[in-house]
Amino acid sequence: MDRTTRKGFAETMGPYLRPRPLAAFLLGISSGFPLALLLGTMTFWLARVGIDKKTIGFAIGLTTPYTLKFLWAPLIDTVRLPILARAFGQRRAWLFLVQALLFASVWMLGASDPARHIGWFALWAIVTAFLGATQDIVIDAYRIEILSDEELPHGTANNQFGYRLGAFLAGVGTIALASNDGLGLGWAAAYGFTGFCVLPGAVAALWAGRGMHERAAIRQAPGSWLRETIIGPFREFFSRRGALLILLFVMLYKIGDAMGQGMLNPMIVELGFSDMEFVAINKVVGFWGLIAGIAVAAPFLAWLGMGRALFVSGLMMLFSNFMFVVLAMQGHSPLWLGIAVATEQVTSGIGLTVFAVYLSGLANLAYTATQFALLSSVAVVGRTWLATPSGIAADALGWPGFWMLTMVVATPGMVLLWLLWRGGFVVESVRQPGAANS
Repeated sequence: MDRTTRKGFAETMGPYLRPRPLAAFLLGISSGFPLALLLGTMTFWLARVGIDKKTIGFAIGLTTPYTLKFLWAPLIDTVRLPILARAFGQRRAWLFLVQALLFASVWMLGASDPARHIGWFALWAIVTAFLGATQDIVIDAYRIEILSDEELPHGTANNQFGYRLGAFLAGVGTIALASNDGLGLGWAAAYGFTGFCVLPGAVAALWAGRGMHERAAIRQAPGSWLRETIIGPFREFFSRRGALLILLFVMLYKIGDAMGQGMLNPMIVELGFSDMEFVAINKVVGFWGLIAGIAVAAPFLAWLGMGRALFVSGLMMLFSNFMFVVLAMQGHSPLWLGIAVATEQVTSGIGLTVFAVYLSGLANLAYTATQFALLSSVAVVGRTWLATPSGIAADALGWPGFWMLTMVVATPGMVLLWLLWRGGFVVESVRQPGAANS
């Protein structure tokens, strides 16, 4: 490797290793694990104890707080926690409080018994979803604010890697801890130990320092507070060109992927894979596929530009679902499970990172928590509400037909992206240059 090549490699990969992009990686771990416990791991658990596919499909609706988090995001932007905010700053004060509550709720969720007490299970799932969504509001805002414009693509890629690593630990790790084929600790202890994934985010926040968004405790008249806190962020966003079309695209872009992921684990169980077969393939193939996908995401984005990167990565994610069509037709085939998981992880690593950079660029630093919460809430509407009938579709169509359907429902998002692209407003970043450098 000559000097020019080494310099080019260092310039490409160096930003990943800067302090704040590394902090974004640790924040991603804490952000990624709660939703994985409520989707992939939960559906696997429910399938293992004999809950039918239709019920599992609608159980995804327990993650509804992730679609509504924009409703309380303005409070995160403006309300100061009296003692904690003075000690740590507004963003970190909220983060530490929410993480403590989230840790407790994950323990209670694990201790519930869905086979006998589905009501208590549902209650703690909703509580965990609310706290996980609130943690996301804080982490997303804090991450955007501590990253400079130059560091945003690499920091977002690091954050996505951390997010997927947190999801990996909550999925594969929790199943390995709980399964009799693994450590055999049972679901309560497994969920409890996974709750310690709040720690990397807390460490990152202590390391990275206060966010740039620090509001003084100023007394305001109710009308003024309402205009600044609630109306201002939404008015600013909806005054932009193509705002409604952008929101519709954000909602539809990942719906095919979301439908598939909701039913993947029940299909794995039904095809006869053992817990440890699933864990081993995800650990070896899926994990390294994830690393590869996220590692190339920032150069991929720089090479293609935002519009082309969204389009190409969307097509790649659509194609990855076809691998599960083949797996469903093959049945119990570790080879095809490995191929399907590898394809899905690589393409998702690229696609979701590009999508996260896109959303981050749309969030005005004056209203970071509220606007990013609005965008990410709309993004998960497809996963939470439009994908809940996925169990019914799987029952009616069989597994091969179901996965073909996920490819069909992904098509409108791609068509809408093409229209946005032709209209010239795929993305117009509103971040203030240099604002995150402070």
